[in-house]
Amino acid sequence: MAEPDLMDKIVALCKRRGFIFQSSEIYGGLNGAWDYGPLGAELKRNLKNAWWQAVVHGRDDVVGLDAAILMHPKTWEASGHAANFADMMVDCKNTQCGKRWRADQLNHGQCPACGGSSFTQARAFNLMLKTNLGAMEDSASVVYLRPETAQGIFVNFNNVIDTTHRKLPFGIAQIGKSFRNEVTPGNFIFRTREFEQMEIEYFCRPQEASSKYKEWIQSRYQWYMDLGIKKENLQLRQHGKEELAHYAAGCTDIEYNFPFGWSELEGIANRTDYDLKQHAQFSGKDLQYQDSVTNEKFYPYVIEPSGGCDRATLAFLVDAYHEEKVNDQTRVVMKFHPKLSPIKVAVLPLLKKNDGVVALAKSIKTQLQKDMVCVYDDTAAIGKLYRRQDEVGTSFCVTVDVQSLEDKQATVRERDTMGQERIAVERLKEYLKKKLS
Repeated sequence: MAEPDLMDKIVALCKRRGFIFQSSEIYGGLNGAWDYGPLGAELKRNLKNAWWQAVVHGRDDVVGLDAAILMHPKTWEASGHAANFADMMVDCKNTQCGKRWRADQLNHGQCPACGGSSFTQARAFNLMLKTNLGAMEDSASVVYLRPETAQGIFVNFNNVIDTTHRKLPFGIAQIGKSFRNEVTPGNFIFRTREFEQMEIEYFCRPQEASSKYKEWIQSRYQWYMDLGIKKENLQLRQHGKEELAHYAAGCTDIEYNFPFGWSELEGIANRTDYDLKQHAQFSGKDLQYQDSVTNEKFYPYVIEPSGGCDRATLAFLVDAYHEEKVNDQTRVVMKFHPKLSPIKVAVLPLLKKNDGVVALAKSIKTQLQKDMVCVYDDTAAIGKLYRRQDEVGTSFCVTVDVQSLEDKQATVRERDTMGQERIAVERLKEYLKKKLS
C-alpha cells in the first residue's frame, strides 16, 4: 500500500541532512530540477559505481562508453524522436486554474487540480529541449539536449566493434545525463527535466534474443535485491501488446512500490534490429555485423536494460528509511546496504576536551579514510552523534574514550543492531573492511 506521508518524511530528511536540495533554491527554485548535496552526491556515486561494477567490470561481455550529450540533429530523426517524441496535452479552461495536463492524467475527465471538466483540444507537446550551436541562432544551428543516452551507443556501434574486436553477444553500457521537457514533473526526483540514466544496449543474434531478454530481466531484478531492496517492494510487469513500440518484441518493467504507488524503476526491452537499421538508413553507413567465421552480415537484435539513476536513488532512500522506538524516543535510521552508505565510518571522541582522546580519534580517522569514506564529529554528546549518523545511514561508528588511551581499543557500534564491540585500534581497518565488504 502506498504511504504518501513517507514521501514527506523522505523529502524533509533529504533537505535536513544534505542529500538533495531544490535547484536554485535561493531564487525560488526551478521546477523539475534538483541538486544533490554532500551526502546525496556520495549515495548517487555509490549507486552508479555498484551498477558499473555489476554490468561492466563484473562481466566479460560488456564494455563502457561515455557519449556526448549533444548529437547531430539527424540522430533524432533516425530514432523517431524528432517526429514522435511528444505528449498529448490539454489545458483546463477554468480561468481560476488553467493548468496543463497530459491527456492520460485526467481523472475520469476531470482536472486533477480543480475538478473542472472543460479542456482545450489535445495537442502534441515535444519533449526535447532545444539549444543552438555557433554564433548564429537559426534553424541550421539547432541541436537538442539528448532525451536518452541510448542513441549515443547505437551511433558508436562500428567504433566499438573496430576498436575492441568484440564478438556477439556483447553489450555497451553508459551512464549519463538526459533531458526531457516534462510538462508535469513531480514526485520529488522521480520525474524531472534533467536526470541521469544507466543504460545497456546488448547486441546478439536474432535467435538468441528471446533467451538474452529473459536473462537480463532476472539479472537486473536480482541487482536491486542484492543491494538491499525488499523483495515485497519489487515486481515485474510485462507490457501488453498495445503498450509496445511498433518495433519491440517485448518489454518488461521492474517496478518499485514508491510512496505514491507502483511505478517503473527500470525497463528491459527487446528492441529487435530497429535501431541499427534506422541509423544505417539515415547516415548511409553500413552498421551490419559481420561474422568472422561465416562472413555472414546482419543487423544484431538489441536487448536494452534501461534504468533511471535518480529513480533508483529515490527507491533506495525509501526502502532504507526505518523508524523504531528506543527508550521511548523515535530513532530514524537509514538502513543502506554497505556498498551504498554515503559514509562508511564515523569516528567520535567521547570527550572532546581531552587532548589525548581527540588526538587518537583523529589519528584513527586519518588511517581509515585512506580505504573508506570516513568522518570525524565532536559537535554533540555521544547519544546525539549516534542518532545523527543513524539518520544518514552511516554503517559504523567508532568511539574513542579515556580507556582507549590505556588499552588501545575503541568501541565499534553497528548501525542497524546498535550492537557494540571493543576492537584493538591496530585491527580497526581490517575489521571494518571485512564488515563493509
